[in-house]
Amino acid sequence: MSGRRVADLGEFELIDLITAGLGRGEQVVLGAGDDAAVLRLRGDLAVSTDTMVENVHFRRDWSSAHDVGRKSVAACVADAEAMGATGVGVVVSLSVPGELEVEWFSDFAAGVRAECDNAGVSLVGGDLTRAEQIVITVTVLADLAGREPLRRAGAQPGDDVAFCGRLGWAAAGLAVLSRGFRSPRAVVVAQRVPEPPYGQGVVAAQAGAHCLIDVSDGLLADLGHIAAASQVQIDLDSSRFEIAEPQQAVAAALGGGNPLIYQLTGGEDHALVGSFPPGRVPSGWTVIGRVNDGPAQVLVDGAVPDVEAAGWQHFGPAR
Repeated sequence: MSGRRVADLGEFELIDLITAGLGRGEQVVLGAGDDAAVLRLRGDLAVSTDTMVENVHFRRDWSSAHDVGRKSVAACVADAEAMGATGVGVVVSLSVPGELEVEWFSDFAAGVRAECDNAGVSLVGGDLTRAEQIVITVTVLADLAGREPLRRAGAQPGDDVAFCGRLGWAAAGLAVLSRGFRSPRAVVVAQRVPEPPYGQGVVAAQAGAHCLIDVSDGLLADLGHIAAASQVQIDLDSSRFEIAEPQQAVAAALGGGNPLIYQLTGGEDHALVGSFPPGRVPSGWTVIGRVNDGPAQVLVDGAVPDVEAAGWQHFGPAR
């Protein structure tokens, strides 16, 4: 396939590249190949959609096609996890230039399938069309299996605030990539391919979590959504954050700033964070703060954090 363009193959041969030999989970009645997939769920359906645009959410000179495929699925399925739901299937809509290399297309499809395996979901359909740049939209279909959804509006004063997954790794990776570097490798890899804590949304729900959200826009920004929806104050304890050595190395190399900033404002790791009744935080989660009565805001060590940016905003000021 080396040197061939997607325009040389045509739509149906490209679809065959993606769907050939697809497996399907036990809850998939009909997968790819018909006009619609059919899923058999045990409870209410949770649905979320996530779009990635070339040079906005990824760059081909930074990330391989396989990385982009994995990232597109991971970012979407994390939203279902944050509702306390179990992902069952995903559909992928892909728009690409006709001049795109078939090899990139094939590697992207392999990445999608690899991350579906990691997340325990089935690729059950999608759409393919031509565009001036690469645009990827993934929709996850998830099963609440009789559980109530974990909403942002459930935090209660006295709750512990805890997270599961990684914070600030992707942000540190973005910082070095933006300056033309490729190390430390661990944070660069984290920026290219997130590792959501699959299955932990259900764990949180079963532990009695009052609310949950995935950290896609930054911890302060996403906890700000919970604070606003729940009309509570959230106070984070900086001493409870463990700063990984690669994050420390990036901060030192780029001017000696406080590496905690990556964990407070960095998105794209897709950790899960929420509030739990005292004593109900599950094993593997880290308590980082408390929910209090007070104005709807997020504090750090009892004060409004002094940071330049409180998370990613698609239509906010340029960074």
